[in-house]
Amino acid sequence: MVHIKSFKALRPDENRAYETAALPYDVFDEDEARREVERSPKSFLRIDRPETAFPEGYDMYAPEVYEKAKEILDEDIKEGIYKREKKGCFYVYSLTMDGRRQTGLAACVSIDDYICGAVKKHENTVREKEEDRVRHISALEAQTGPIFLLCKKNERLSEILKDRALQERLYSFVSDDGIGHELYRISDESLIREITEIFERDIPAVYIADGHHRAASAVRASLKKRAEEKTRDPGAEYNFFLSVIFPDDELKIFDYNRVVKDTGGLKTEDILSRLEGSFDIRETDESRRRPEKKGEIGMYLSDTGRYFILSLKPEEAARRAADPVESLDVAVLQDLVLSELFSITDPRGDKRVEFVGGIRGADILKEKADSSGGAAFLMYPTSVDELMRVADAGLLMPPKSTWFEPKLRSGLLIHEF
Repeated sequence: MVHIKSFKALRPDENRAYETAALPYDVFDEDEARREVERSPKSFLRIDRPETAFPEGYDMYAPEVYEKAKEILDEDIKEGIYKREKKGCFYVYSLTMDGRRQTGLAACVSIDDYICGAVKKHENTVREKEEDRVRHISALEAQTGPIFLLCKKNERLSEILKDRALQERLYSFVSDDGIGHELYRISDESLIREITEIFERDIPAVYIADGHHRAASAVRASLKKRAEEKTRDPGAEYNFFLSVIFPDDELKIFDYNRVVKDTGGLKTEDILSRLEGSFDIRETDESRRRPEKKGEIGMYLSDTGRYFILSLKPEEAARRAADPVESLDVAVLQDLVLSELFSITDPRGDKRVEFVGGIRGADILKEKADSSGGAAFLMYPTSVDELMRVADAGLLMPPKSTWFEPKLRSGLLIHEF
């Protein structure tokens, strides 16, 4: 079972949501964050990335940087940009991209569910990256970036999420990247109880889709707060972390592609010869460069400007089928191409490989491969079922296996301790 609770959100005034809502803090590097804050001076990003208030080169992990985040948020509250809900509520968050709508439930999830494994993971986290957000959460005594979770579809929950008669609309706007955002409030106490009971009775687990570092940081900050308290209050706000939970049929995963910048001197014919033991290879053209199904990988080789489709040989596919990780196309690429062919055994740390989200299109892959004299690999998207299968087995995917769009916005709902 999964334990969720309603919460009294700190949220923007209805007329300020558009100007404050921001993409997640980790989407931007420092230069991009500075430019975005300059472009949009009330963006929540200036609270999520408070180093933008200091000169370039300033230590972004200095204590005064985190204190600045709290100072800016307090000033915005005084100015009336943000206000506090009077009672605990759930919220319904809908995003629309290219005509496709996805709708999830904004709620707080128990940190104990994360600790015991009812919140399931499929990626490792880096301790240093966690520490930044632990300090940020502790300084604000609030969680500002919701964790993107998914659950297996529950008919009643989906019915509630889509029944606008049960909800009060708070925000409706289109962000600068063309994504439609709508936020609704559920304040009816009987409906809140019903939703809570659905999770406790019918939903055995939720899965982290995006935000592994944010989730780990939120839990660490909560445990720190719990240790500081003299008495244990299971219902205390610090025992829960902010999430938006989507039924699995609402989501779309995009491809996450790779560019190898250095082929180690291997030319097209060498690469094809080395790969033909594991793959059936057919040459294609630019119009058919994307894989059309699981088990296919698109490949572009810059030295000749040729495209190919790699299809895993049936006997190799059968050998891998039973393993949730080995059967992933990204694992096939990593094992049989990146590692075996190019000696890239640590894809997270090896500077010869670059990951490119499918949302950026295929042309950018050719451009990057041509500029480095390397190779590009176009992936078929990992499915939601594959993600859940890996997480259910307690295993981990290779780095950068999934790319979810559209992204949740920070600053629309803040969970205070």
